[in-house]
Amino acid sequence: MTLHDAYANGRFGLSFELFPPKTPESEATMWRTVDDLMAFEPAMITCTYGAGGSTRGTTLDVLRGVRSRHDIPVASHLTCVGSSVDELRGYLREASDLGVAAIVALRGDPPKGETAFRQTDGGLRYASELVSLIRAEFPELGILVAGYPETHQEAPSPEADLENLRRKCDAGGDVVVTQLFYDNADFFRFRDRCLAAGITAPIVPGVMPVTNYAQIRRIATLCKARLPESFTSGFEAAGDDEGAQFEAGVEFATRQVRELLDSGVPGIHFYVLNKSPATVRVLEQVDLQGAG
Repeated sequence: MTLHDAYANGRFGLSFELFPPKTPESEATMWRTVDDLMAFEPAMITCTYGAGGSTRGTTLDVLRGVRSRHDIPVASHLTCVGSSVDELRGYLREASDLGVAAIVALRGDPPKGETAFRQTDGGLRYASELVSLIRAEFPELGILVAGYPETHQEAPSPEADLENLRRKCDAGGDVVVTQLFYDNADFFRFRDRCLAAGITAPIVPGVMPVTNYAQIRRIATLCKARLPESFTSGFEAAGDDEGAQFEAGVEFATRQVRELLDSGVPGIHFYVLNKSPATVRVLEQVDLQGAG
């Protein structure tokens, strides 16, 4: 199945995002997660790519393992951070040879300890340039690009952010996957603005079920996601009870996903953090399976 096939002709594109594990124990948890999630017939599994390519080999190991265990399309994240064009070409060649179906093409965040993106000598400055490179030299690869319902935190304005997304799609981006968000109204406004701007690629919402309030506050601070009162109230009522926090998170994510499905989204991308219980519960409650 190609990336285009995953969303074509009314097919629902369900996908899950992993990250490279750092210990044998976390790797074992990740593989249990993958096995659990395969019951829902996802169209694709993606894996993140560390800043400056710090997990390059492990990212490909994860994707190789997914393919060998389940024979499912896989996608690798790739960023412009810390890599020359030749190094990016080398990674793309390696990924293509492995059978990777698509690339999640990102500019990338500054490495830890730095506050601003710096273009590497001989490298690229924008995600749209990476998209152009992939489309021109690796046409067999599908391309996913990132969209930001609440506007990228470095963008000077929502209009500039949307124009940047349009450039990525015009350069060859096949599918837009959004940053996580917790108010569907933000996604619906973003989708409408994309359509008005002439962006015709499928707009796939990115969802991360939360089971720990402290965790999501940290993540939301990093990506500037707004936490609506309808979200926070459930966690505040749960107090320090971990089980109650888990149930509050599952309940909110289930409502969020149901509303997204009712709105006719072409797919949903789950940020699972290499753990399956919350995502499995949500998928069971909304009776959701991908097209496989």
